Amino acid sequence: MGNTYTQIHIQTVFAVKYREALILPEWRERLYQYTASIINDQGHKTLAIGGVENHIHLFFGFRPTQSLSSLMLRVKRETSEWINKEILTDSRFQWQNGYGAFSYSKSHVPNVIRYILNQEAHHANRSFREEYLDILRKNEVEFDEQYIFEDI
Repeated sequence: MGNTYTQIHIQTVFAVKYREALILPEWRERLYQYTASIINDQGHKTLAIGGVENHIHLFFGFRPTQSLSSLMLRVKRETSEWINKEILTDSRFQWQNGYGAFSYSKSHVPNVIRYILNQEAHHANRSFREEYLDILRKNEVEFDEQYIFEDI
């Protein structure tokens, strides 16, 4: 649509089903590249992808040409299919239902990128659950702890 100008920066976070440690270092970077191609092919701009064995963070410039839920459904579906087709895990790979999504102003972009790219060091001292609850609280997102990503 003509004369539509946006600057929307979104971080999404989602976990492997039951937060299992299935995203191995040997193929993690390939997963990030594949994920970036999905985001970019949908007209958005990937800024950073990072994570550890049980979850990933995506940070991208979001274009209001599709809904966020539609984009996330596509990313999760297509990456799951790719992981299973490539037989990268011993069992069927699935993402947990749901995701977290958080918006940031342009002035926060460098810090968010740095945070996402340093996930391995960050998680040396902190669990995903602790990190996720902290993100929800810092962003003042109301939540019911019983619905935070399921454990095994």
